[in-house]
Amino acid sequence: MKLVDKPVKAKKGDTASPKAVEEDASNKVSQGRAELIKKFPVRANLENYEQEYATFNWDDAKKEISYFAGGKMNAAYNAVDRHLHDGRRNKVALYSVDVNNKIEKLTFQDIAEQSNKMGNALKKLGAHRGDRVFVFLPRVPELYTTTVAIAKIGAIAGPLFSAFGPDALRDRLIDSEAKIIITNPALKPKLDAIRGQLPDLEYVIVVGGDKEKMGEREFTYEELVSGESDKLECARMDPEDPLYLLYTSGTTGKPKGVVHVHHDIIGHHMTSKWVLDLRDDDTYWCTADPGWVTGTVYGIFGPWSLGASVVSYEGRFDADSWYSLIDRLKVTVWYTAPTALRMLMKAGDDVVYKHSLDSVRHILSVGEPLNPEVVRWGQKVYGLPIHDNWWQTETGMQLIANLPCNAIKPGSMGKPLPGVYAAVVDEDGEEVEPGKLGKLVVRPGWPAMLREVWRNEEKFNEYFKISGWYFSGDNAWKDEDGYFWFVGRADDVINTAGHRVGPFEVESALIEHPSVTEAGVIGKPDKERGEIIKAFIVLGNGVVQTDELLEDIKEFTKRQLAAHAYPREIEVKESLPKTRSGKIMRRLLKAWELGLPTGDTSSLEDD
Repeated sequence: MKLVDKPVKAKKGDTASPKAVEEDASNKVSQGRAELIKKFPVRANLENYEQEYATFNWDDAKKEISYFAGGKMNAAYNAVDRHLHDGRRNKVALYSVDVNNKIEKLTFQDIAEQSNKMGNALKKLGAHRGDRVFVFLPRVPELYTTTVAIAKIGAIAGPLFSAFGPDALRDRLIDSEAKIIITNPALKPKLDAIRGQLPDLEYVIVVGGDKEKMGEREFTYEELVSGESDKLECARMDPEDPLYLLYTSGTTGKPKGVVHVHHDIIGHHMTSKWVLDLRDDDTYWCTADPGWVTGTVYGIFGPWSLGASVVSYEGRFDADSWYSLIDRLKVTVWYTAPTALRMLMKAGDDVVYKHSLDSVRHILSVGEPLNPEVVRWGQKVYGLPIHDNWWQTETGMQLIANLPCNAIKPGSMGKPLPGVYAAVVDEDGEEVEPGKLGKLVVRPGWPAMLREVWRNEEKFNEYFKISGWYFSGDNAWKDEDGYFWFVGRADDVINTAGHRVGPFEVESALIEHPSVTEAGVIGKPDKERGEIIKAFIVLGNGVVQTDELLEDIKEFTKRQLAAHAYPREIEVKESLPKTRSGKIMRRLLKAWELGLPTGDTSSLEDD
């Protein structure tokens, strides 16, 4: 692990300017490596990349996972229950920080017992193996305990982002044929708005609900678990039995349900060990919501499999609050998104120097490409490099990463992990020489690869359309040293602030507005968010464009989908470019917006 000194930060009451502090820090760096080694004695879990990459086999990793007789397993047992027998029973598993900054501490014993009660309650409601049970909660302790409970009984967990609107909820609950959903009073109205459209939904469980206000087949979480036993034997699952179902957006049609299995825990465990570099005494904060794959894999299963203490923060983003939280809980490993880091950079260096941050030893980023200038800024203000890595909902685990033991190339995704073979190929699936742009692919065989797309075999097969490879949908190139560099999406999925948004979803929500008759949506490059959503719309006859109307359309879309999935820019057009079959040509909209060549327009309806 490369050791780097951390700049001395101004404490409250100090009068030194940030520039003076930086100069002072630079002077201190040259005062001797002895103090530095004493300050950072920690060695990376993976010390020799080349040796490990050459010799590692995924069968070796199975030795770190607990199995039942007959090769059966349960991801929840590995994440929680086994720690009751390895000396971590009374260790804090979760520091849950609410919107008022009140901290609740739950040990592994607490998580085990509360998930057992919930698991028993779900079984009494008739939840069986393979049933879909969705969790629609903010980052409260019950989100974590119910997710574990669902896995313990062999049902399939369905994480839902708490900012989803009624349309996004309906699409996922209908497609999955969800049987039970767990929510809270603040989010329940979104569910109530579509309840009549969900024939398969049998029960609603409300955390912190009012028993007097519960409707038919509705229960408060508290009444369900109050009389349940805190003893529950984890279901013995086949490694290929489904663990969770997470929906990801595409360029056309509705979101697709990606199915992951209990076998994924092997990948969760090893990547948390190698990439997150977690060990027993770490306090770890993943800022991603568990409604997204990062928050599920690296906010719950991965770090808990290693016995690390996890931080959950219910509050909104604020630079000062984030830094205060890190200092208060002595966070050692911090996993966040490029958008958040860009926002922290925008907040300025002065905010950083108000805080110590001396506990932090490892910072990581994921969700979209990390700009080189952010890496350099992080090195300056935090005194630590920011380690970018690449993976997807479909891959189920990190596949390419800037590991602690390797040198970082700012802007690069890093190198493939041991046990992972990635490549850049041409249209025929042949690997191209270093430096040449192509399609980013991975050879199947890593433990957390998606097993199916829910009720959509055709979509599943699309991921493997390039013979012998999993096709990521990304374009990239590889340099002479084996580092991979992201170039862009091969399709037009929008990646805004680390969230993948399908343009079709946004377009569908837009045209539900009574003033909009047509809509086309693209991703527009943005310095802070990577991309923002821009919409081109056609208004109905007689509708007059006003600033107030455009703001109403934005808010309408936000309510229908989610806070991140609305157009930050709207441009009104008399007509939109369409093919003769009526498909809006987003490629042309993007070319016009960015001043790019329009290419072939022979299929335009007006051509």
